Amino acid sequence: MSENNNAPHGKKPVRIRFNVSWIYILLLFGIGYMFFNQGGAANPQKEEWAEVRQQWLDGDIKEVVFIRNEYEGRVTMKADKVEKYADKFGGKVPNKSPHFIFLVSGSFNAEEMFGELNEQLPADQQVKVIIENHESIWGILEWLIFPVLLILMWVFMFRGMNRNMGGGGPGGPGGIFNVGKATGKLAEKNSIKVTFKDVAGLYGAKDEVMEIVDFLKNPKKYTALGGKIPKGALLVGPPGTGKTLLAKAVAGEADVPFFSISGSDFVEMFVGVGASRVRDLFRQAKEKSPCIVFIDEIDAVGRARSKNAGFSSNDERENTLNQLLTEMDGFGSNSGVIILAATNRADILDKALMRAGRFDRQIHVDLPDLKEREEIFTVHLRGLKLAEDFDLEFLAKHTPGFSGADIANVCNEAALTAARKDKSAIEKQDFLDAVDRIVGGLERKSKIITPQEKRSIAHHEAGHATVSWLLPNANPLFKVTIVPRGQALGAAWYLPEERQLVTRDQMLDEMCSLVAGRVAEEIINGQPSTGALNDLERLTKMAYGMVSYYGMSEKVGTISFFDSTGARGYDLTKPYSEKTAELIDKEVKDLIVMIHDRTERILKDNFDGFTQLAELLLEKEVIFADDLERIFGPRAGAKSGEELPKDPEEVATQVGQE
Repeated sequence: MSENNNAPHGKKPVRIRFNVSWIYILLLFGIGYMFFNQGGAANPQKEEWAEVRQQWLDGDIKEVVFIRNEYEGRVTMKADKVEKYADKFGGKVPNKSPHFIFLVSGSFNAEEMFGELNEQLPADQQVKVIIENHESIWGILEWLIFPVLLILMWVFMFRGMNRNMGGGGPGGPGGIFNVGKATGKLAEKNSIKVTFKDVAGLYGAKDEVMEIVDFLKNPKKYTALGGKIPKGALLVGPPGTGKTLLAKAVAGEADVPFFSISGSDFVEMFVGVGASRVRDLFRQAKEKSPCIVFIDEIDAVGRARSKNAGFSSNDERENTLNQLLTEMDGFGSNSGVIILAATNRADILDKALMRAGRFDRQIHVDLPDLKEREEIFTVHLRGLKLAEDFDLEFLAKHTPGFSGADIANVCNEAALTAARKDKSAIEKQDFLDAVDRIVGGLERKSKIITPQEKRSIAHHEAGHATVSWLLPNANPLFKVTIVPRGQALGAAWYLPEERQLVTRDQMLDEMCSLVAGRVAEEIINGQPSTGALNDLERLTKMAYGMVSYYGMSEKVGTISFFDSTGARGYDLTKPYSEKTAELIDKEVKDLIVMIHDRTERILKDNFDGFTQLAELLLEKEVIFADDLERIFGPRAGAKSGEELPKDPEEVATQVGQE
């Protein structure tokens, strides 16, 4: 009572509670102190007996303590002689003894050897000799310390296990006995602040998941009519499109607990751990229902079970998948637990996982279109200091194919670029430089390029620009540069049209613009170089795609050998005969020869403009579409309602005349 009265008003006295763990900590500190501090703070250097004998005869030694049972001698030097051996101590003179130690064999007769050495010295310089047997308790502790530490570790482990079995679980999720516990993160109700307002774009995907939110908020609305709430939804789309953000927004809108875990967290080297974690995750979810369980990168555990056990069998992963399938089937219609999963590889998931009753619906989260990119830029530009004449629509048009993560990276990189140039606001050019850096890589100003190579690069890029400008169906050109970036020595930047279907004429024009750099080198230099490797790779893939995938070859026919299901797996045989393979190769070769000849004809027919463009590139290093328009006139293109010629030869002739 007196303690409470003396305590400040409104504050409880601090009570220190005793914890048994302190004993173990003090014990470990004591053992460490004994181990590291035995023999004082001296740091004796090891010497050979021959060196010590010479020091003895030189009169430098004050005292020698010889421990008979350890065959060890400890040497203390005279105070005025220590500096003589400073180099053996790293230049620093020790202030504690012993200074040196030496080891001898069992046949060493200490009394006789030390007596002979002292007889050779004057009486006032003789060394004090102490011979003793070393009896220390530390010798016994050295044998006991290891088993004692093992016992202490075992006690700690079992204390953690007993706590977990008692229901408290203070042992923590990292303990050895918690290895089968789910490692997912739980965000409680009202703790998730992300809503659909924070998710820009994704119109179709948001409409789908809004229905899931309605399921969680008003389940009776659907069950009253006899309907069943979907058990799972799979978010499918390229990386960086916002699948995880969309799942968080669902939990934030529905205002329910949200479990998030990665598919790789289920996979462990220990047998049975993955299945145990799946069971534990779903047990926690049932206790928190209604709730959402989000499994990111589910392809790590949901990959199709192998049919060829000799190649990629993984029994532990398959056991985990089987347990996941069982748990998803075990939910009742009113359990209130909805599973959301995300992947960018839906084609490799197991069919049993994709069937109705598990993941009832697939929600495709695609790359954003123009309007969606504007909204995403608006979100990521919050907090950035922009120039007054900043054009958001211009920036969205110049980032086709960019995901939400890419756009966030562009905004951050633009801010860093502006800061690097000591600007007070971020300008349009900073964003264009950021796009160049992300797509093409860092500008390599120190790259050594000979004048001949630079001229060849300029004609190569001018060839790309000329053909793409003159062909009506090629991607619109934005700019051309011969400044090295990343692994590229030059680049032609295009703004591809956002189209869902590509016709044969469009593919032919694209292939012509791809091979134009190689053809330009042949025209100017008389021989090709290695700079067109990437162009030829893409050209070959497009040609084989036209012949063997898209059925655009008259001789091969309207046949496709593309396997969209991946069911062929490790089948190393081709789905066609050798004769068909020879026909495909011949058609591809003929197609590429036709593309090459057509491109060569276009460049020769417009040779003056082509060479003028190359010289302009050598002068400025970077040119834009306006420069091409001054040289070639308005870009070639089909008028509204006008039908394009079907024969590539007609197209080439038309372009040449223009």
